[in-house]
Amino acid sequence: MRTFTLLFSALVLGTTAMAQPVATFESLSLSTSDTFYVNYSAPGTDVGFNNGLAHFPCVYDTSSWGDFWSYGFAYSNMTDSVTSGFTNQYSAKTAIGYGGSSQYAVSWGQFNKVILLGGAVGQPVQGFYVTNSTYTYNSMRDGDMFARKFHNGDWFKLTVQGYSGGVLQPTMVTTYLANFLFPDTTMNYILKDWQWVNLASLGPVDSLEFSLSSTDNGMWGMNTPAYFCIDNFTTNDITLGVANTPMSAAKVYPNPATNMLYVDVADNAIQQVQVTDMAGRVMSTYSASAHIEINTSTLPAGMYMLQMSGNGKAAAAKFVKE
Repeated sequence: MRTFTLLFSALVLGTTAMAQPVATFESLSLSTSDTFYVNYSAPGTDVGFNNGLAHFPCVYDTSSWGDFWSYGFAYSNMTDSVTSGFTNQYSAKTAIGYGGSSQYAVSWGQFNKVILLGGAVGQPVQGFYVTNSTYTYNSMRDGDMFARKFHNGDWFKLTVQGYSGGVLQPTMVTTYLANFLFPDTTMNYILKDWQWVNLASLGPVDSLEFSLSSTDNGMWGMNTPAYFCIDNFTTNDITLGVANTPMSAAKVYPNPATNMLYVDVADNAIQQVQVTDMAGRVMSTYSASAHIEINTSTLPAGMYMLQMSGNGKAAAAKFVKE
C-alpha cells in the first residue's frame, strides 16, 4: 500500500524528537563590514568561538614572520568574491552567507575539528552548508604561483568523520568542492554556491573532523589552498525537546515510490530539497517550490532520505524506491 509522509523539522531519525540549534554566526561580533575575526591575545593556543551548540577552534600566532592565522575557523562578513590570492583568505566565493545572511565561517588548514557542546554531545549532527573560499576557487579556476589550474581528472573534496568517546569512527561523508571527473566535461564544476552537507549518517558524535584532499599535490603536500566556508551548522539537542518552532508540514508521496516522488511544500522557509542514500551521498538536489516532482526512475531499489532545509531549519524523512 502506498502512503504519504508528513514532514516536520522537529522529527529526526529515531524515536526521540529533538530541537536543532543552528550555528549561523550572525550573533558573533565584528567591528565593521568587510572584516573577520582575528585574535592574537594568546599565540599558539585555541582562541576559537562558540556558536549554536558547537566550539570552532582557532589558533593564531606571532613570530619573526609576523602575525598569522595558523589553523582553525574564523567568522567573517567579507564580500570580496573577486580578488585572487592569499590576501583574500577570509572571503567566501558567494560574497555572502547562506540565505543572504551577513556572516559565515571560514576554515583554514587541511585538518580541523568542531567540538560539540551541551545537549548536542553524543547526538547526530544534521549537517551544514558549504562553499569555496574566493582564494581557493580562483586558484583552482586560474592557477597561481603555488597551485595549478584544474583540468580534466582533477578534484578537491571535503571529508567529514565523527568522534565518539574519543575514537574516530570509520563512517565518512565526502563532498566535492570541485569535480572534474565527468566524462562529459561540460559537467565539470568548482562549487560557488552554498550546498547542504548531510551528516546524519555519521550517527551520534562528540566532535567532527574535517579533512581536505586534492589531486594537486607537491613535495610539501597539497597545493590547492586548504580553505572552505561553512554556514548554518545544525546540531541536535536532546535537552530541549521540541521547544523550537517546527517547520510546517510537507506532504511526500507516494511511499514506496517507483518512477516519481512528489513533495508538496507548505512552508516558505524550505529552500532546498535533497535526495540522499543512507550513506549520506547526495543523489539529487532541488530548489524548493510549492510542488516538487522528483524523478526516482534511475535510483536503485532501496531506502533513501529526503532532506529539506532552509532558514536554519532542517527536516528529514525516509522513503523507499521499489
